[in-house]
Amino acid sequence: MLPEVNHIQDWKIQSGVSKHYYLTIRMNYHLMRNSVILMAIFMLFLCCSCARKKERTYTAKEIKATEEALIGANKILVKKDEEKIREYARKYRLAMQETPSGLWYKISGTGSGAKAQKGQKVTLRYKVSLLDGTLCYNSDYLGLKQFRVGQGGVESGLEEGVMLLSVGNQATFIMPPHLAHGLPGDGEKIPARSIIVYEVELLKLEP
Repeated sequence: MLPEVNHIQDWKIQSGVSKHYYLTIRMNYHLMRNSVILMAIFMLFLCCSCARKKERTYTAKEIKATEEALIGANKILVKKDEEKIREYARKYRLAMQETPSGLWYKISGTGSGAKAQKGQKVTLRYKVSLLDGTLCYNSDYLGLKQFRVGQGGVESGLEEGVMLLSVGNQATFIMPPHLAHGLPGDGEKIPARSIIVYEVELLKLEP
């Protein structure tokens, strides 16, 4: 094994510096080394703390509270959304009605039978676009939409709207964000806080 070389002691001997100066340098060297060690320990502790925070799971109560906060934020902006929808209806000369929840609708076509009810399975031909006319989804290439009313899985505005229809009816639904995809959008083609336009035809009702 090679002998350990004390470079500081060797430097002292060769340079002839005073003992006091040598001790000062030695003390500074140890302080610097200890500072580096302490900094490394601190960084390791910080990384571990961050990792623990990332692993935290949220309770159902916390998740629900967050969702309610997002819904509340949407409602604050409903007035501005309403102005945009009114302007859209004026632009395209649509005689639309509004439900208490904020869904705007116009029904056309000859329907037959009773209106759709909760629990029934509906089959729709549909097209979804943004207020600026951007096409998002279309049953012509995605296939017909089927769902059971009242069981979720679709926009709440769509569930509300289909219950205004009988088989054969066609309708235009304009949904503000709180009845569509809320603050985040759908993560695909519908951007955050978008008002969407649904054009639908109710083709079939099943128990």
